[in-house]
Amino acid sequence: MKPGYSLRARLVLGAALVLVAFITGAGIAVQRAHADSVRAVHFSRLQGTVYLLLARAELDDRGALLMPPEFAEPRLSLPASGLYAGIYNVNRKEDWQSASSLGVAPPFRREAATGQWRYETLQNGKTSFLGVTYGVRWTGRAGAQPLVLSVLEDKAEFDREIKVFARTLWAWLGGAGALLLLAQLLLLRWAMAPLRRVAQEIQRIEGGQQAAIEGSYPAELTGLTENLNTLIQQERVRQTRYKEALSYLAHSLKTPLAVLRNALAEPAQLPAAVRDQVGRMDDIVQHQLGRAAAGGATRFTPAIPIAPVLHRIREALGKVYAEKGLRFDIECPPGLNWRIDEGDLFEMMGNLLDNAAKWAKKRVRVQVAREAGRLVIHVDDDGPGFTDTESVLQLHVRADERVPGHGVGLAVVADLVASHHGTLKLERGPFGGARVRIELPAA
Repeated sequence: MKPGYSLRARLVLGAALVLVAFITGAGIAVQRAHADSVRAVHFSRLQGTVYLLLARAELDDRGALLMPPEFAEPRLSLPASGLYAGIYNVNRKEDWQSASSLGVAPPFRREAATGQWRYETLQNGKTSFLGVTYGVRWTGRAGAQPLVLSVLEDKAEFDREIKVFARTLWAWLGGAGALLLLAQLLLLRWAMAPLRRVAQEIQRIEGGQQAAIEGSYPAELTGLTENLNTLIQQERVRQTRYKEALSYLAHSLKTPLAVLRNALAEPAQLPAAVRDQVGRMDDIVQHQLGRAAAGGATRFTPAIPIAPVLHRIREALGKVYAEKGLRFDIECPPGLNWRIDEGDLFEMMGNLLDNAAKWAKKRVRVQVAREAGRLVIHVDDDGPGFTDTESVLQLHVRADERVPGHGVGLAVVADLVASHHGTLKLERGPFGGARVRIELPAA
């Protein structure tokens, strides 16, 4: 399998993107909030200057505007100071501008509704101003006169303040982001350490330095390590089974081959000897191959329904033993599923039912149930029963030599049950014949 992407690189990239997006959004929001706050402060100061103008403004008997030469705000008296004030007397078309406006020509407003405040940014060529305009009806000796008061401030100071704050803000946010990213890298390295240890243990297993994953790992990895150990153990069991099967096969074939070799000296007995020994060798090969190929207990095998397998075996044996007219009873809940290899189940139940059908007179019964987390199987027949419950489980041992067969079936079943860590018992059944009881634990 080709190596894929790095999980660590994927997490680091994702964390970095999320962090950058968050810091950028937070920085923009803070910067805008600060700009709005500073702008509000500037407008508030300009509004205070308007009140200052209102406090010092006077109208003479003709309605002409009278203003003092100086104000409490010194910038109004300093030319090009950045703060400019203007009052427009609407009825008399009269303009008054503060001394600070000399040589600047600020864009003062000349119209405003009475009692209305107007806050805005104005442009005069390349220069921008923050402006506050207020309309008022001033009552004097000549009657009520509409006045428009306008105060402007050069926006350069406002822009400088915003830029200084922005530089400071992004410098701090950038530093905080770098520290957070470094902290995430260290945290990720610490969190990924168990995975690195698992990988190192697997490498040692591949190198033969240890037999299984032995370390203690977090709960999230416990299932993974347990399943890996199970797979490793199952693979070793399978390899051992293959080696044992080959060893047993080589050993078991020595006797039939020796018999055939001796039969060569007696030509008259050679055909019968060849027939018997070839059949014996065929059974030996089938038995050992069945042992080697048995799936055995495994938690990775999907659960299969038991009843359909039993019904298919019953249909097949019903045709084989049609002459005996046997009655096959199957008592198995239709919803009973069990985690077992289908081939193992067919081999196990097929041999059991075939053995029961050979000895039964009229009836064979199969009972399957789940009891205390175990699969319990009973196979009963009404035959003569077992006279020897130990040797009959050995290869090539039959209870009665008159019954066809080579004594392989129950031995195969015993091996299959053992590969599933189960138990097999031969008992006297309720019909007076044999009972085979099998218990299989959950995989």
